[in-house]
Amino acid sequence: MNCSRETMLLYAVTDRSWTGRQTLYEQVESALRGGVTCVQLREKELDEAAFLEEAAEIKKLCAKYGVPLIINDNVDIAVKCGADGVHVGQSDMTVGNVRKAVGDKMIVGVSAQTVEQALAAQAAGADYLGVGAVFPTSTKSDAREVSRQALKDICAAVDIPVTAIGGINKSNIAELSGTGVDGVALVSAIFAAEDIEAECRILKGLSAGMISK
Repeated sequence: MNCSRETMLLYAVTDRSWTGRQTLYEQVESALRGGVTCVQLREKELDEAAFLEEAAEIKKLCAKYGVPLIINDNVDIAVKCGADGVHVGQSDMTVGNVRKAVGDKMIVGVSAQTVEQALAAQAAGADYLGVGAVFPTSTKSDAREVSRQALKDICAAVDIPVTAIGGINKSNIAELSGTGVDGVALVSAIFAAEDIEAECRILKGLSAGMISK
């Protein structure tokens, strides 16, 4: 396993929908100053050259703060920029093929919504799971909700870290107490905040409190 449970505590997933007042780079640095424990760079619109340039810059930034950078979906970009890991969904490249492409040392994260998917991902070499959507979310239009019981069942079934994702914010993090998750992955709760650094400090404390119960 290439990532610790602590890595999942406050997992920031980028979304340039909220850039403007700050660049994406500035937003990520604000999140890092606020204490995020992992950053996932998610880009759906950039071409490969622009994505690679951005990924290389964000990788250097994350390294400065000692926080791993995960690339969403794009294995080639992850390898080329020297990212710490890559995250794939159920409809993307199989976990086994991802592991072959990135080697043994890179973190491989996988989205899962059922115990069967979770166990298959773990068996194929996944280092952590992203499970959701645990609450209604507008960030991903095709996200299907995962019940609290399903989340608990997944956490109980696997030995690798699990992060919950989907519609999580400071008003509902506490509802995840007792599910067994190791932390939360957040998009708009971080990047739509007026003061990202301050918001991350609050969210990190709430996440730590949630998993300790």
